[in-house]
Amino acid sequence: MLQLLGTLVVGLIVGALARFVMPGEQKMGWILTCVLGVAGSFLASLVGQQLGWYLPGEGAGWIASVLGAVVLLFVVGKLRGPGGSA
Repeated sequence: MLQLLGTLVVGLIVGALARFVMPGEQKMGWILTCVLGVAGSFLASLVGQQLGWYLPGEGAGWIASVLGAVVLLFVVGKLRGPGGSA
């Protein structure tokens, strides 16, 4: 339970940093920001493991997690289109 809470807090921080770094307005609440951060960290871990940067089961660092979240934020923004509503 404590590990899950820690993951959500880290996800919120990573997601907030990604939203701060990404230009433009991202309309999402804090729950989606947490999901974005956790998914970005997961994406960075997977890509890093495939490239040989991380060992299997090893998580990505803060910078890679934020970069992963920024990539996801960019993809979601493109999928939503110019109107911004999904």
